[in-house]
Amino acid sequence: MKESLMDILCCPLDKQDLELEVVRRDDEEVLDGRLVCTQCGEEYPIEEGIPNLLPPDMRGEAPA
Repeated sequence: MKESLMDILCCPLDKQDLELEVVRRDDEEVLDGRLVCTQCGEEYPIEEGIPNLLPPDMRGEAPA
């Protein structure tokens, strides 16, 4: 995920800003980490460069 996406991403639950926490990066891309809502505190994982912005109750049901 490119860090520049932070300008347009928001929490899908309450539309508030997200904070980026990077675990692993490769040059310009965030490969692993998480996005945390500044309002409700919900966390959204970033795995292999792909942010999962599904609401928590839908993550387990999503096909791999």
